[in-house]
Amino acid sequence: MGSQETAAVGAYGERVAVAHLRAQGMVILDRNWRCPAGELDIVARDGDVLVFCEVKTRRGTGFGWPLEAVTASKAARLRRLAAAWTREHGLHLTDLRIDLVGVLRPPRGPAQVEHVRGVA
Repeated sequence: MGSQETAAVGAYGERVAVAHLRAQGMVILDRNWRCPAGELDIVARDGDVLVFCEVKTRRGTGFGWPLEAVTASKAARLRRLAAAWTREHGLHLTDLRIDLVGVLRPPRGPAQVEHVRGVA
C-alpha cells in the first residue's frame, strides 16, 4: 500500500472515529494537532474529562487488529503529547484520559469500531 493510500485509510478511520465519539456525546476540540514530538489524532471533551484519542485503522486483520499496533512506547508518547497539548493551550487539568479507537474497514459493509477508554 502506498503512502497516499495509507493516508487515505487513516483519514477515513479518523472520520469514523470522530463520528463515533460524537455519537458517544463527546465534543471534538482538536484534530491532527502536531508538535515536534509527534501528532495527536483527536482531542475531545467527555463531560469534564479531557480525552486524547489515538486512532488506528486497518483494512483487514492480516497484520493484527488495529489496536494491537499501540505499544507501551506509543502509549508513553501519547502521554507526553497530551502534556504538550495542555501546556500549549494553557490548561492545568488533572482529569484527563487517553483513549484508543480502532477502526476496521472491511471490503464490504460498515466499519467496525472498537473504543477502549483510559488506556494510559
